[in-house]
Amino acid sequence: MTPRAKLTFFRTMAFVVGVGLLLLVTHMVLRYGFDNHALAWWPSPHGWVFMVYLIATALLGFELRWGMGKMVLVMLAGCVPLLSFWVEHKIATQAKAQIASINDAGKVTA
Repeated sequence: MTPRAKLTFFRTMAFVVGVGLLLLVTHMVLRYGFDNHALAWWPSPHGWVFMVYLIATALLGFELRWGMGKMVLVMLAGCVPLLSFWVEHKIATQAKAQIASINDAGKVTA
């Protein structure tokens, strides 16, 4: 899997987890605020989706040689509603630049 593919996987999962977290918050408001169980099915799939997000973050983090602290903070961003969207944008910008510099360093000039 190339670094760009890992970045795409991370970005996709960050978006899915962000939307899923908003659904989870909606479920909690409906359930505990209005005793409505319309989204009672969502917490379990959200947990599985979040685990895939953790894997996507780890794959990208190890590829780009992030420290464990940065990786854990990016992973935890998936636990805060709306924060995952901001962190995904920030990380994607940094990762694109880092991948471009890696690709430029690998090119041999004649």
